Amino acid sequence: MVDALADALRAQIPAPLVVTDPDRLASYRHDMATFCPSGMPAVAVLARETAHVQHVLKVASDLGVPVVPQGGRTGLSGGANAVDGCIVLSLAGMDRILEIDPANRVAVVEPGVLNAVLSKAAAEQGLFYPPDPSSWEISTVGGNIATNAGGLCCVKYGVTADFVRALEVVLANGEILHTGRRTAKGVAGYDLTRLFVGSEGTLGVITRATLALRPAAEEPRTVAALFPSVAAAGEAVARVVASGLVPSLLEFMDQASLRAANEYRRMGLPDHAAAMLIAQSDAGPERAAAEIATIARHFADAGGFDVIEAEDAQEGELLLNARREAHYAIDRLGSRLIDDVCVPVSRLADFVQRVEKVAADLGLTIPVVGHAGDGNLHPNVVFDATDEDQVRRARQAFDEIMRIGLALGGTITGEHGVGLLKRDWLERELGHVGLRIHRELKRVFDPAGILNPGKVMSLEA
Repeated sequence: MVDALADALRAQIPAPLVVTDPDRLASYRHDMATFCPSGMPAVAVLARETAHVQHVLKVASDLGVPVVPQGGRTGLSGGANAVDGCIVLSLAGMDRILEIDPANRVAVVEPGVLNAVLSKAAAEQGLFYPPDPSSWEISTVGGNIATNAGGLCCVKYGVTADFVRALEVVLANGEILHTGRRTAKGVAGYDLTRLFVGSEGTLGVITRATLALRPAAEEPRTVAALFPSVAAAGEAVARVVASGLVPSLLEFMDQASLRAANEYRRMGLPDHAAAMLIAQSDAGPERAAAEIATIARHFADAGGFDVIEAEDAQEGELLLNARREAHYAIDRLGSRLIDDVCVPVSRLADFVQRVEKVAADLGLTIPVVGHAGDGNLHPNVVFDATDEDQVRRARQAFDEIMRIGLALGGTITGEHGVGLLKRDWLERELGHVGLRIHRELKRVFDPAGILNPGKVMSLEA
């Protein structure tokens, strides 16, 4: 069966791009998620052009073989995990920036372009691509679109969906669908572009994207403050939001993540601080200075101490380093499950305090960092993967965090996607009717169920 499948694929795809060696195939089994099973693919196709993707899907459709699209495999929900006997369709090699159009402020790219590569290319033209997930140096634009990725700048600029103008998508039967348009406005027909953004490869395979760009941002001004309690930090965030200010960045770190940062880089942050907030404004020299001064006042009025306004961009980056390197600092503590919950900004402190109680009750360390400006927080459940009891408690903590997020009026994922990790929680958020509509849409685009099967939701009612 594998030989026949590989031969059918090689009929229109160069042989070196069709991988059947078991050792090489093993490297395509999974992304970076924890607690997500993965299977062994029958074959991997390293696509280089849209025609390759078309042929893969035609063959898969004819033979009834599942297809799992992959980009940089940096995902944290198991959305790119292989299933046994599937074709892994790697789009990482489709990595060309086809056009940057300064006059119309758009870029046209293939899905394998790295976020950082696009951002730097745009900057060379005096333009700015705002979506900036923490994995921006290694994650692909196609993967960012598939999960509707966010990042530190979301509070002001929005998420990936806000910058996707048009898509070229190969459907399950190999047909090419073009959605959207280059123009800034356009309401002709249903918004199919938005439908594919965040669909995690379950409706079609994105092979080209037209993305909106912005004028280059001004050099940001930065302020940071420590807080005696999570409640005080939450109050500071509420004050900033209520004031009408829209900082370009407003980030949160709890005590556990601050301590991890201290141990990692010896940053000298006080261990008694319960939380830290970092804000930036890129509104231009004079306005940014005024906004940062106002934010500093809100921080102080809410009980913040050691409120520091950076003198220049270099000092601002030093203040932001603790947050940027939190991922690496926490990683040193042990195995971890990186969670992703978004709650109303007014419930941020409630969420963190409840997670702290979960950590205490289960005897685990759960540092929390995140994007305070839009309520998107990342609890990191740390555990010893060789200890069965700790693994059990880590899984329990994950479920409790999901429950807390929904109970506070939030969502089970703000930017990482559902994938396999949160599939069982999706129905609780969507409800029966919402889940039924999702399943019906899936069947319209993928009637045989070959596209990334088992991800996001089960097709069984």
